[in-house]
Amino acid sequence: MKITIIGRQLTVYDDTRELIEKKLSKLDKYFKASPEATVTLSRKRNVSSLEVTINAGGTLFRSEVDAPDFRIALDQTVDHIEGQIRKNKTKLAKRLRENVMDMAVIPDPVEEIPEDGPIIRVKQFEFKPMTPEEAIMQMDLLGHSFYVFNDITTGDTCVVYTRKDGAYGLIEPLK
Repeated sequence: MKITIIGRQLTVYDDTRELIEKKLSKLDKYFKASPEATVTLSRKRNVSSLEVTINAGGTLFRSEVDAPDFRIALDQTVDHIEGQIRKNKTKLAKRLRENVMDMAVIPDPVEEIPEDGPIIRVKQFEFKPMTPEEAIMQMDLLGHSFYVFNDITTGDTCVVYTRKDGAYGLIEPLK
């Protein structure tokens, strides 16, 4: 697994890097190809935040944990991602097998922070054509309440979202 470690307004020491690499290497057994992981560490008001995003053949796994210590946050993050993988094991196995041949490099989202105005953060990323079911799975893996994607059958840009009653919704453009 290729791991990129980012420290936001802090220095990441070698022992912390080694611990992160050791813990994340336990997840290698779930992937046939070598995934890319981005780990972001930050600390605000004595709370350590650790965010891990793993890109495995276009499927993103993400977990963000706040804890009093980075070691605790790392353990919880690895457990959360492993739980995501186990929960969606058959869907992911099928999807990862299908994507082995067309493992196009999907760049990390480009994040910009505007200087003023009501928009706090801007992210840009490439859409991968998928079915609404795949988009729902991806949304759940990322822990988001909505997900924007290109519908594989129509080519339209659509949005799946989680409704207040726990069901899912789909927003499609008018034809």
